[in-house]
Amino acid sequence: MTTQHTQKVPSIIFKTRVRDEAVGGANPFRWHNLSSDDIFKGKEVILFGLPGAFTPTCSSTHLPGYEAKYDEFIKLGIDTVICLSVNDAFTMFQWAKNLDVKNIFMLPDGNADFTRMMGMLVKKENLGFGYRSWRYSMHVKDGSIQKMFVEPGLSDNCTDDPFQVSDADTMLAYLKTELGTKK
Repeated sequence: MTTQHTQKVPSIIFKTRVRDEAVGGANPFRWHNLSSDDIFKGKEVILFGLPGAFTPTCSSTHLPGYEAKYDEFIKLGIDTVICLSVNDAFTMFQWAKNLDVKNIFMLPDGNADFTRMMGMLVKKENLGFGYRSWRYSMHVKDGSIQKMFVEPGLSDNCTDDPFQVSDADTMLAYLKTELGTKK
């Protein structure tokens, strides 16, 4: 399912972490708050939401697909490509490290506030995941959603994991058409 939007992204505070050597020890990170404005204001952003770190499709295809196409997004004028998941900052960090992700900004939505306000929060209790993000991607310009690609079947405890339209190739094709006609 693809949808055209002009709504604003939800305004929330994300709890992230940043490396700080002054903290010391084996885990030299401190908490860092980022607002929706910090992330989206005055920028052109691609954000893709997915069910969870270290899960099969997310780890084998979804996140690696965006990492592989990162340079193409930047050439089209995208400022940031963001992976959002209902996971904590430390899990997102370790997942990116495990997959050798260098370019994608890993955005934790640990309390699912953003995901809930986007209407993308679903129960995945049938898999033992609790509440998670439905799989989607969106193009955001200065905080306004320009286009969303939402996987079909949005529902609680879905028995499958659709992955047809939130992938990097679908977003690239849209951007090449959309941005190509505006230049």
